[in-house]
Amino acid sequence: MAWLFSLLSAFCLATADALTKKYFSHFSSYEMGLIRLLSIVPWLLAAIFFIPWVKPDTVFFVSLACGLPLEVLAYLSYMRSIKVSPLSLSLPFLAFTPVFIILTGWLILGETVTWQGLTGIILIVSGAYCLNFSRISSGLVAPFKSILREPGSRLMLLVAALYSVTATLGKLAIEHSNPYTFGVTYQLAFTVLIALALPFMPKASLRGLRLRPLMALAVGAAWCVSLFSHWIAISLTQAAYMIALKRTSILFAVLYGSWLFKEEHIRERLLGALVMLSGVICIAAFG
Repeated sequence: MAWLFSLLSAFCLATADALTKKYFSHFSSYEMGLIRLLSIVPWLLAAIFFIPWVKPDTVFFVSLACGLPLEVLAYLSYMRSIKVSPLSLSLPFLAFTPVFIILTGWLILGETVTWQGLTGIILIVSGAYCLNFSRISSGLVAPFKSILREPGSRLMLLVAALYSVTATLGKLAIEHSNPYTFGVTYQLAFTVLIALALPFMPKASLRGLRLRPLMALAVGAAWCVSLFSHWIAISLTQAAYMIALKRTSILFAVLYGSWLFKEEHIRERLLGALVMLSGVICIAAFG
């Protein structure tokens, strides 16, 4: 069942991203992020009455304390990325999350990279190259230069690096509680942290919620299903396998980019996303 919840999480995450970009991208990145967070609060509060609660231990709270600051940075970078760049060009770079996990394990812990893991890294980098393949007429390295010039791609690489840490901390917190206690507590604490910055943002407001309340609820519902599916899936299997399946969201993102936003070069970006996803699966299954 873990694979089903992982795929459901991926689809609903891509749906929430597409709706956020379509209906709220004319606001600032902070406002986009806050609207999205507040839109999920009613669903989380409703879930409180139906989920099984457990008493967390010290490890749980330490994991939260370490993960939340990184989550804030990752989330604001994520919102900025989908605001300024095409979905089909920014979200595929989430595929680099397992690459960063391998690299940090090698640099910090001295863990050896297997041939399968190295193959996965090569596939992910090759897929990133394919995302900008149309630029090859400007030179063989032009597709890679395009990545560096695209702000959304650069930001999503940062997000992937941060998520490689927060996913591990989240798994640890779940092992010392349960998926539901962790998920609701973590998400509500995260929302409070982001909301506390509102008085210090002179131009920020919540007018997006007032102007499009139904779309905000739709975003919240999609994201809520994605989050609960994520928490259930990661409790049923290894984090690497779960994250690999969840990265199918990059394929859904490319398709949404074509359907809702008429983004260009969809075929090459879909090919690139498929190659990157194959690299993620290679790392998760054999690396």
